[in-house]
Amino acid sequence: MQTLLLDSVAVDENALMGEVIAAVEDAFAAYERGDAQMPAKSYIDLPQYNGDFRSMPAYMNAGEWDAAGLKWVNVHPDNPDASDLPTVMGTMIYSDPETGFPLAVLDGTELTMKRTGAAAAVATDYLAVEDASSLGIVGAGVQSYTQLDAIAQIRPIEEVVVSDLDEARVEAFIDVYGDDFDVRSGTISEAGHCDILSTVTPVETPIVSAEDVGEHTHINAMGADAEGKQELETALLQDARVVIDDHKQCTHSGEINVPYNDGLLTDVDIYGEIGQIVVGEKAGRDGDTGVSVFDSTGLAIQDVAAAHVVYEQAAGSEKGSPFDLVGVDE
Repeated sequence: MQTLLLDSVAVDENALMGEVIAAVEDAFAAYERGDAQMPAKSYIDLPQYNGDFRSMPAYMNAGEWDAAGLKWVNVHPDNPDASDLPTVMGTMIYSDPETGFPLAVLDGTELTMKRTGAAAAVATDYLAVEDASSLGIVGAGVQSYTQLDAIAQIRPIEEVVVSDLDEARVEAFIDVYGDDFDVRSGTISEAGHCDILSTVTPVETPIVSAEDVGEHTHINAMGADAEGKQELETALLQDARVVIDDHKQCTHSGEINVPYNDGLLTDVDIYGEIGQIVVGEKAGRDGDTGVSVFDSTGLAIQDVAAAHVVYEQAAGSEKGSPFDLVGVDE
């Protein structure tokens, strides 16, 4: 048997966004039903290198298919300047749950971008107004591209407002999407008054206030992934319908981690988890919903779901590079 090696290009080509969104939605549902196993993310801190490793294993049964995998990811902020390497790199091992055979080794960095965009799309589908046609993005880094790619799959996006202190990054974004959308640079408030807002920055001092968003804006808060990070001001969170992906992760390192641990937000202020909405235990947007916030920390089940899509597509079209990892005869 052969293991399939899928680099970033292969992951990009085979991560069909519509299918990844559907698979991530299935993952949220499986997790809520108890049909998934997802041990807590574990960390190996390396202060001597100003970095860390994170291990994210999971198994999920989506009904028609099941899958297992492990993502091994690093965060080394000094890499771009010191080593000419990305700050974040990841490797995904995708395995057959029945036998344990490693079906694929995938680039986890591209996979993470795809599943993160897909998670925002799932939340947007349930929480944004039905006729949402404008998307604001705060932060014009690599994740901003996947946010638009994914959200445009489930809402008829026409107008896009991008806000970033780096004008070159904004211009690069506009160059990519200018032919397909009405894309322009804008302030945080202009981005926030769109129907949908995605924030994808690493800030620790909040940059989006309650006055910066519209009365019915849905916000995908995607940037906070560590203790101390927060993009949205606490007053905004206190007044919004807050939906999280996982209570333990969000209160530890998600958008709500700072106000929650300071006692300014409590469990009463959390409307529910996205899985509860997907399975119908809680309502998504209704007539009384004002501003809604999806606090996304990124779950290992999302990686497994996205890896499933990529592997099935690549194997079915004979893409990728098969190799003999285990040494089992054909």
